[in-house]
Amino acid sequence: MVYLAEFVGTAILILLGGGVVAGVSLARSKALNGGWIVVTFGWGMAVAMAVYVVGSTSGAHINPAVTLGLASIGEFAWAQVPGYMLAQLGGAFTGAVLVYLAYFAHWKVTDDPEAKLGVFSTSPGVRNPVANLVTEVIGTAMLLLGVLGIGANSGFVSEGDVDLGGLFTNGIAPLMIGLLVLAIGLSLGGPTGYAINPARDLGPRLAHALLPIPGKGGSDWGYSWIPVVGPLVGGVIGAWIWKLTGFGV
Repeated sequence: MVYLAEFVGTAILILLGGGVVAGVSLARSKALNGGWIVVTFGWGMAVAMAVYVVGSTSGAHINPAVTLGLASIGEFAWAQVPGYMLAQLGGAFTGAVLVYLAYFAHWKVTDDPEAKLGVFSTSPGVRNPVANLVTEVIGTAMLLLGVLGIGANSGFVSEGDVDLGGLFTNGIAPLMIGLLVLAIGLSLGGPTGYAINPARDLGPRLAHALLPIPGKGGSDWGYSWIPVVGPLVGGVIGAWIWKLTGFGV
């Protein structure tokens, strides 16, 4: 059941996140040219909705970097890591296919192949592998720090003698995680498009390569390792910063 939850949660993430990019990028969309604020807000709410749907079942990692980061500090079982990652990758691919279907009529009328690829995967504003890798590492480290901080503080929310920890954990925390992703996108997303999630980039990139998208161009496989390696490294770093500082103790 946890693997199904990770599959569904990651599919929701990509359906809503990739969907907002399609909306602002593809010709004749009602949201065309909506801009970066719309994109980052859409991705933040995509994360929040995914966490609301599957958080109680699997913890809603919906991101291999989160799974690996938590496992590296003993907060998640290593035996479940491969299954979680495969479910996340499959969910991301499926979500991308759903975006393709939702905007089916718009691919043919959109001339820009880069805009089409951008619906599925990230690309750098300035192509510099070292700088792009560092950006993804920093962004994902911040993601793990934020996720762990939100989780740790959920048990310490009260108003007078009333314990609000349960309300925070079950009601507000998923929204806070969405706002965390919004903040990362606004502050750190400019250089690379903030993949901060290997499945979010690789699954849809595979979908872009395989789907019969008119005039789609290449899938930029030469860049594809950066939004995979960077987030995995950053997730571990962020988790270990949290552990070594002892903030959650």
